[in-house]
Amino acid sequence: MEITINSIDEIAQAAREFKAAIGEHRVIAFHGEMGAGKTTFIKALCAEFGVTDNVASPTFAIINEYLTPSDETIYHFDLYRLETIADLQNIGAEDYFYSGNLCLIEWPDIAEPLLPANTLHVTITVLPDKTRGISF
Repeated sequence: MEITINSIDEIAQAAREFKAAIGEHRVIAFHGEMGAGKTTFIKALCAEFGVTDNVASPTFAIINEYLTPSDETIYHFDLYRLETIADLQNIGAEDYFYSGNLCLIEWPDIAEPLLPANTLHVTITVLPDKTRGISF
């Protein structure tokens, strides 16, 4: 499936469409170049789940935790700074990935061997006209 975001004004609608399309997927791996809009889209997606916390990239914390109004936990990962899979294992990533909670992972490549088989892979692309394409 593909969703195109023509401007930032359309991001909430795109997040709504994405949320409706993900079905039962609980681990979502976001791929895309630096500046493609991964964090911005995750922020909009969390808003669609009712998160009122400040959603920001966990670049230095590695993992942020958000609560929805129904007390569901969403884990937001930024794995950009990790160098080895051992770094990921040391933070107990598999416990998060298999918890049944929604896990939103930026820069997921290092985590590939640990991700559940049903992980939804999403690619955010900056198109030539500077719009964004979200494919999954």
